[in-house]
Amino acid sequence: MNDHMEMMRRSVEELRLTFKSGKTRGVDWRKTQLRGILRLIHENEDTLFNLLQSELGKHPVESYRDEIGVVKKSADHALSCIDKWISPKKGRLPLAFFPASGRVLSEPLGLVLIIGSWNFPISLILDPLIGAISAGNTVVLKPSELSPQCASFLANMLPTYLDPKAVMVIEGGPEVCNQLLQYKWDKIFFTGSTKVGKIVMAAAAKNLTPVTLELGGKSPAIFDSLPYSDLKVAAKRVASGKWGACAGQACIGIDYMLVEHKFASTLIEQLKKTIKRFYGDDVKTLKNHSRIINKAHFDRLRSLLEDPAVAKCIVYGGSFDDTSLIIEPTILLNPPLDAEIMNEEIFGPLLPIITMDNIEESIEFINSKPKPLALYAFTKNETFKKQILAETSSGSVTFNDTMIQFLCDDLPFGGVGQSGIGRYHGKYSFDTFSHEKAVLERSFYFELEPRHPPWNNTKLEFLRSVYDYDYVGVLLILLGFKRPSKSSDKKD
Repeated sequence: MNDHMEMMRRSVEELRLTFKSGKTRGVDWRKTQLRGILRLIHENEDTLFNLLQSELGKHPVESYRDEIGVVKKSADHALSCIDKWISPKKGRLPLAFFPASGRVLSEPLGLVLIIGSWNFPISLILDPLIGAISAGNTVVLKPSELSPQCASFLANMLPTYLDPKAVMVIEGGPEVCNQLLQYKWDKIFFTGSTKVGKIVMAAAAKNLTPVTLELGGKSPAIFDSLPYSDLKVAAKRVASGKWGACAGQACIGIDYMLVEHKFASTLIEQLKKTIKRFYGDDVKTLKNHSRIINKAHFDRLRSLLEDPAVAKCIVYGGSFDDTSLIIEPTILLNPPLDAEIMNEEIFGPLLPIITMDNIEESIEFINSKPKPLALYAFTKNETFKKQILAETSSGSVTFNDTMIQFLCDDLPFGGVGQSGIGRYHGKYSFDTFSHEKAVLERSFYFELEPRHPPWNNTKLEFLRSVYDYDYVGVLLILLGFKRPSKSSDKKD
């Protein structure tokens, strides 16, 4: 074990030396690495399909939608934008600084640690890597040990497509992760649970290392009354987003739904029809439905339903297959609010539906809980939409759909409060792994003497004019005249 830790330490130091050499700062190097990622997923698409099917039971269509396609889209987007991203940005300066110029330079942070999650073991590693590489950093990747086949694939294949002296994969379990967290990093990017996120943040604090934490929580969906034609579309989007994305094992998946009493039965019946059409109605022969990642998570989910007070609330599903680790799509109506299923992130194919007298009450219900990573609302009421935006706080809000906000490069993805810190995707990924350095340059020509001691009332008036952006007053003082008094100068 000691030899392994020493080897890991030397590897990390090698990446730090690579960064110090300056090779990762060049735009050609960055583009070469991004093209390498594109070749990796293109040339190994079938292998990735097989790995994701083996470990998580994902259908190739689901794997392309949520993993391979995500990486391709992100890398293509970065390649097309990187020249613009790295260009200095002009900064406006006060006229009083004339002659001077200001600009903002985006520079890489240095050596970055990216810790991925098991539920999307390819995209949740490679997507943030794209941002880190685009910004010019060296990177250590720590894939989840709960998806070991995908982790081994990344460890074995990435060195043949990317610069092995700048990007490295380190496999292992919690002990390896704990050891990595002891090193000094210039940035840590973590995707996972809130519980582990607290550990990561505590370790980072020892060196004042900045962190991005992509966590989770209980993401709600508000379901307003809808006409039948819209209800059918909405039910498809709920069923696909809740059960068709890693069997509900997704940080932005719907955790529970809020609906008025009078509309609940209509919604449930439409969801039942949609579930049967999408996945079937026999746990032994479910199709297009992923498995639970391992026995421990399977048992955790089963225990949520074994609570007698919760079990009697099941209105659809509830069956398990211990051999295949499959849990069928399950709907519960009004489980006790103090039950574990309503207070811990479910992260599985169980969907509680909570009813209320008036849909506007959903806002108070959501605000009584920690801020969610995502908030979904199915409604055509524009006033209610504005109320949701004004009176709730969440990482994102999506109206009349689920999950798709994750795929938008021009929208930031991230949490707030307990659901996360920081954001990424597209330019936001580049910014996350960059430092924006302010650069101000002045000439020796034209010195403003009123900025220097010895002080007098004229210099005070000069500074008032500068901070008031009163350039007429500045000019008058410089010419030897008194600045005209303004109403804001007068005391009450």
